Amino acid sequence: MKITVVGAGNVGATCADVLAYREVANEVVVVDIKEGLSEGKALDIWQKAPINLYDTRTIGSTNDYSKTAGSEVVVITSGIPRRPGMSRDDLIATNAGIVSSVTENVIQHSPNAMIIVVSNPLDVMTYAAHVTSKLPRTKVMGMAGILDTARYRAFLAEALNVSPKDIQAVLMGGHGDTMVPLPRYTTVGGIPVTELIDKTTLDAIIERTKKGGGELVKLMGTSAWYAPGSAAAQMVEAIVRDQRRVFPVCVQLDGEYGINNCYLGAPVILGKNGVEKIIELDLNDEEKELLEVSRGHVASVMEAYDKLKG
Repeated sequence: MKITVVGAGNVGATCADVLAYREVANEVVVVDIKEGLSEGKALDIWQKAPINLYDTRTIGSTNDYSKTAGSEVVVITSGIPRRPGMSRDDLIATNAGIVSSVTENVIQHSPNAMIIVVSNPLDVMTYAAHVTSKLPRTKVMGMAGILDTARYRAFLAEALNVSPKDIQAVLMGGHGDTMVPLPRYTTVGGIPVTELIDKTTLDAIIERTKKGGGELVKLMGTSAWYAPGSAAAQMVEAIVRDQRRVFPVCVQLDGEYGINNCYLGAPVILGKNGVEKIIELDLNDEEKELLEVSRGHVASVMEAYDKLKG
């Protein structure tokens, strides 16, 4: 079994490393346009195998997609990262071209692959990959919700001084400031979080979650990579091992939640066929309003992408 990760930057390399360490596939191929970068990182990960005791073979390729042939899942991390003062939407012109080109190459050699998009602006890059690939919506998805819920859960674990393992949460909407955390569906060991934390503190955590990526950009001067790479790998594992995990992922909504042809985060069952089912939660009026705001923002960026295509 083969998995391909396109982009050997920090996020892609982390994803490949996690996939290898967890032995999700026999072979992980890393592709990048920079000469020697993917080969070097793949070799470094392979040389770690005798230390961490795994068998997955990692192979690097400089823009040679023939080595990706027959991949079951392809993770696209290609594109320029955010810099301080740059919004995800600022990236659209450059990254849309990159993601579309990568998708064409991927589909040429692995026409049945499932595609997981990590490139920003996430929701619109998922749209670009879907349009370019012409695959069913169940096979093209974006990684955002797992990362956003991880940040949310990590902040809650700090505030409550409990293990993050015991916190379950759902977020919806776009990846960024308009995401929609759902405290009603957040639990700690099965206990509603609202019974364990005051509203002011919870609201502050929600706001920090919305700006979680920006916080790291300010601290490091570039985008995060450990959590995003690990989140993408978790999605790959759920598909390859048919785990039927319930995750929030970016997917094309086609009537769900009363929304059509918009790429938004929603809870799904993730298994061997990709998005096995989109779960429709019974949102209250406030949550519906927040989701509509998020939909409007993502739709406007999708329109900007359509204009770029001409």
